[in-house]
Amino acid sequence: MGSTQKNPTNTPDTVMIDEILHNYVEMERAIVSQLFFKYKKHGTTIGGFREDIWKELFFQFVPKKFVVEQSVFIIDSTGQVSREVDLAIVDHTYTPYIFRKGRLKFIPIEAVAVAVECKSLSADEDSLEVWTDSIKNLKTSRQSIARMHSYVATGRMDNKAHTQTSTRPVLIYCCLKGNHTDNMKYFDFALQADHDSCQIHVHRNSDIESLEDWYRALNHNGSPNELITVYTNKDSIDEYKINLSEKEANREVSLLSFNFQLNQLLMLINNPMLFPHKAYVDMFNKKFSEKRDEESGS
Repeated sequence: MGSTQKNPTNTPDTVMIDEILHNYVEMERAIVSQLFFKYKKHGTTIGGFREDIWKELFFQFVPKKFVVEQSVFIIDSTGQVSREVDLAIVDHTYTPYIFRKGRLKFIPIEAVAVAVECKSLSADEDSLEVWTDSIKNLKTSRQSIARMHSYVATGRMDNKAHTQTSTRPVLIYCCLKGNHTDNMKYFDFALQADHDSCQIHVHRNSDIESLEDWYRALNHNGSPNELITVYTNKDSIDEYKINLSEKEANREVSLLSFNFQLNQLLMLINNPMLFPHKAYVDMFNKKFSEKRDEESGS
């Protein structure tokens, strides 16, 4: 009897990996189908349904230390407030809510890792620029005090302390295929659902390429005046793309690629911000003092 040569492309491990890849493809198709089903059946009332679908997608991707909140306002300790954010990926390791009542939530910028805007039809370009600017303009505070393993961290310590000092959220645009091309430039990622191909096309900010570029864009609010540790990895975020088998090489497994890309960026802003309690106390006291002075006419 002749020896039987095993086919290395049909091993149990290869079959398992292939099944995982195609499971992501099926998930992608199911999400696109839901997005367009809601869109067609409910017309202008589908906003909440659409956000629920995108929310479930992000919930499946991010580590369990994060929560995905819906319809929030982001605030900072200077009193600035963002426009309403459809979805926010939040790390509450150190940061409390400032205010929460039903669906109304005000969340400090120090806790927000990702901010998501969801649109079905073409959105006004100017309004999206205002939306992204309202988040980028928020400032994290270093006025925090916390006991760490071997020292007490304070805002006065330089960046040698092993704590996050300042960051901005990753900005993501979720939309249906249509006239959204001009809107994507304001975001780090755009997830565009395409009913014809049953795919979610992932568009990435081409101005931010290497992991070092992402590190600089997301940490310390991009301020050149901050002392930062230079991240020397030159890998491009595009190198995190995953395709199907060779005969399907042009078919990117978009959601799996995005899963790894997003979580890699979350690792660059990992080690959550220590919450600056005193900075927010000062903000509320200042607002109260200004109101009291105004009422007294002084």
